[in-house]
Amino acid sequence: MSAQAVRAFMSIGEVLALLQGEFPDVTISKIRFLEGEGLIEPQRSPSGYRKFTHTDVERLRYILTAQRDHYLPLRVIKDQLDEQATRPRGVPAEAPAIRLSREELIEAAGIDEDTLAEMESFGLVTAVARRYDADALEVARSAGELARFGLHPRHLRAIRAAVEREAGLVEQAVAPLLRRRAPGAIDQAGETAREISGLLQKLHSALLREGVRGVLGR
Repeated sequence: MSAQAVRAFMSIGEVLALLQGEFPDVTISKIRFLEGEGLIEPQRSPSGYRKFTHTDVERLRYILTAQRDHYLPLRVIKDQLDEQATRPRGVPAEAPAIRLSREELIEAAGIDEDTLAEMESFGLVTAVARRYDADALEVARSAGELARFGLHPRHLRAIRAAVEREAGLVEQAVAPLLRRRAPGAIDQAGETAREISGLLQKLHSALLREGVRGVLGR
């Protein structure tokens, strides 16, 4: 085997060094655990040492990002990776949209069935074709965390109502663009909606900070 071929492989320690800057909590034990769960399959040397390729490293990066940013169960991540593996050659490798079953959402959000049912009853979380997307996961997890402070889904109805009013403001602003029916009008409307949404979020954060300072008497 040539020296170039040998350097095409990395040891588990080298892989750890590559990933720890982005994922400080990753350990050799974590990488071995992911292998045991069937999410990665590094090759082995004749003496039994793991040999990782750059593709293995990118797969690990995908897994760790999905866990950190989306709190996805490993079985969901594995399904997404399997879906990518079956994509025809030449098709761009985009991260598949999150589509969780009810049980998967409950596990990923760290809530129970009753809490999810309450969230749905107040319009905080909605399934589409019995599946929940990334926004539903974020809402469910955030609402679940708020419940620890005594703020249950029934207390969050005002936030749902405020969001609907803000969405109405965005709709009012982009409606003239959508009526143009000109080439690129939809893309322009989408960009405008994103910009307005970002500004509304900044305004909301500033006003909330001001309100909290008032509560604390500062």
